[in-house]
Amino acid sequence: MTSTNGKAAGDPLAAFDRNLRQSIVDIYGDYYAAENTRYLPRPRGVAAMGSGADYHYRTERQFLDMLERARWIDRDNMVVGQGVTRLVANIVQDGFTLDVRTGDPAVDTLLTDDWEAWSSEPDACDFEGEKTWSEFEALALRNTIVDGDVLVLPTELGSLQAVEAHQMRNPFAGGPRDRLVHGVELSPDRRRREAYWLTPDEINPLHAATRRNTFRRYRARGDDGRRQVLHLYDPRRFSQTRGVTAFAPAVIPTVYHDDLQFANLVKAKVASFYAIIRERDLDGGEGSNRVGGARTTETQSDGSIRTLEQRSPGAEIKGDPGEKITGFAPAIPNPEFFQHASLVLSFIAINLDLPMAVFLLDASDTNFSGWRGAIDQARLRFRQRQKWLGSRLHTPVYLWRVRRRLEQDQALRRAASKSGVNPFGHVWNPPTWPYIEPIKDAAGDDMQVSRNLTSQRRRARARGASWSDLSSEIVEDRGELVVKAHKKAAELNEQNPGLDVNWRELAYGHRTDGIKLTYGADLGDEKQEPKP
Repeated sequence: MTSTNGKAAGDPLAAFDRNLRQSIVDIYGDYYAAENTRYLPRPRGVAAMGSGADYHYRTERQFLDMLERARWIDRDNMVVGQGVTRLVANIVQDGFTLDVRTGDPAVDTLLTDDWEAWSSEPDACDFEGEKTWSEFEALALRNTIVDGDVLVLPTELGSLQAVEAHQMRNPFAGGPRDRLVHGVELSPDRRRREAYWLTPDEINPLHAATRRNTFRRYRARGDDGRRQVLHLYDPRRFSQTRGVTAFAPAVIPTVYHDDLQFANLVKAKVASFYAIIRERDLDGGEGSNRVGGARTTETQSDGSIRTLEQRSPGAEIKGDPGEKITGFAPAIPNPEFFQHASLVLSFIAINLDLPMAVFLLDASDTNFSGWRGAIDQARLRFRQRQKWLGSRLHTPVYLWRVRRRLEQDQALRRAASKSGVNPFGHVWNPPTWPYIEPIKDAAGDDMQVSRNLTSQRRRARARGASWSDLSSEIVEDRGELVVKAHKKAAELNEQNPGLDVNWRELAYGHRTDGIKLTYGADLGDEKQEPKP
């Protein structure tokens, strides 16, 4: 008898080899996460030798089921959809602000006016002619959160067409089957997107994708190498081709939360009726002829007959002889229900990057410090999402819009060809949030700068602004104020000889000769104070 390595089973060398191999396993297998036991079972859907992110939604049917389940949660759940609405409102707010910086003020004004006109007109920016740019960007973000991803197609008409996630499908026939991931065609040598396969947008909601449908292939980039399909998705791995709904980790608690709420509502409704506990003496007799309401019968699945007696609130129940009747009023919902419901809701909220107080619009369970700390942490994630949305949607759309304008407007092309002019120069300024405590927060910022604890650029960056932009705007605004005040003071002095109005009075409310102006209820009332 020999062992698997060719040595005899009783050979001391064989035992030594086995012990050596086991020692190596013990040395290099020290991670508990690498073990498979009954307390730590092997994860589901894991390839033996590792796999890319696409492996975990490899079945199209399951991928679509996950997508539709997320939409169902957003549509029908009593709280989750409102949480998504609140998240989008915090990130997008009133919309991103475009700051055109071509290097030529005339070109800046022309492109800014063009964007304002295009973005505010639904017929111009939306292929369907229904949504403004502000509504389009908010809905695109919401679709990314709920569905996992969405496509935006710039059209030859100059408008944007949105394509929802379920329309990205592998064609039933044709296409490189080994390089398709649920409608996304990848290059053979790397994970670069080459094309997107889309099903028709069926107008009739009863029609579904069938083998008779014609799938259309859209190239990801044009001949010039620029993107002509904008794929909005937020991956967690480099090898992830399609987006996954934000609800994926919280599906079970979300569904259970809905069931728990429904069950407690039903229990509360039942408890609004009289609950009767009957206690019968042993010699109270058999059977009862008492009728408390209309009776009906139904046949059970086993063939037996069940008698049902109707009840209504306020009904008087009369007992049989020898029967004692007592009332029962349970606590519905019980005190533990609120703690459990709050725990389940917290699972949903953290997957949406929302503090519970914001998710429920209720800060009664925390103090001001807790509220502020949660908001500060949430805004870190909000800013990350703003940068992602700006790079994925806003910048590509604006560059596409400028290229169209350059093709159509000869005067703009001449102006953009000047030395030092970059027609594509721009910055998207995402919306920021107001101070939680305006006076204290502003005073804290001022103290940090005045005590040399931070720089102006770092302070501005912490508030979501650029100090370079902010300082330029401050100087420009003050310069404009000084020029206007100086011009107006000269007009007043010329029209009213002897008035001697100083431009600083109009700009800053004080004079250079030490005369300080204080205004009471009557704005025309002045008080002069001599120099110290």
